[in-house]
Amino acid sequence: MDFGFKISPSSAINLDNVDLTKFEELHRMEPDVYKCMACGSCSATCPASPFSGMSMRKVITALQRGKEKEAVAMLRNCMLCGKCSMVCPRGINTRHLILSIFRIYREDGK
Repeated sequence: MDFGFKISPSSAINLDNVDLTKFEELHRMEPDVYKCMACGSCSATCPASPFSGMSMRKVITALQRGKEKEAVAMLRNCMLCGKCSMVCPRGINTRHLILSIFRIYREDGK
């Protein structure tokens, strides 16, 4: 029978099965990654955000949930303009954080 909708597979993440070794390495390099309170100031000022969905808070959350590919793909839209660093209430150096994320999460050979 067709009811006009379908059931999607669960998007639940079992955090017990997520390998966070790279995120812990990122935290050792950039302790500021835990300072983010997901206020959205960075996304509000980001010139790439309206066109690409770039959001630093989404990137950090995705990394914490083990969705590394999605996070790195979102960061590829970043222009490293630094506006997010200027408005961050916690003073996070987002440029340096982004470059560290690329350094740690890069795929072999790239």
